[in-house]
Amino acid sequence: MPLHIPADLLSMIHAHGEDAYPEEGAGFLLGAPGCVADILPLPNAREQTARHNRYLIMPQDYLKAEMGAEERGLELIGVFHSHPDHPNSPSDFDREWAQPFFSYVITSVQSGTAIESRSWRLSGDRSRFEEEEIQIQA
Repeated sequence: MPLHIPADLLSMIHAHGEDAYPEEGAGFLLGAPGCVADILPLPNAREQTARHNRYLIMPQDYLKAEMGAEERGLELIGVFHSHPDHPNSPSDFDREWAQPFFSYVITSVQSGTAIESRSWRLSGDRSRFEEEEIQIQA
């Protein structure tokens, strides 16, 4: 199943990755399964020395996002984050912390410029990610 993302939200994801550069930027995808209706950019809570290749979303941010989405009739459907100066493929670290029912949009940010985003879903047995097509909506 493809992931539908409005062009303006994808632009906001790219801008967040560029603003966070040279660190990873992250946030939540809100909507319904397969359809992003909004995003929630978050600060990277990882310790300063690890932010260049890791992100951390705090439990209170997760809870606040879930409650806020529910109040708006939306669901928390995934996470987006950037890979500064690296490809937009998930790392083993990404796989270890992923949830099988989420979409993971990863944006490659090269020298401060967002290049491309790809979306991934964790397989049910947690052994690998499978790419899901991104369909950009006008």
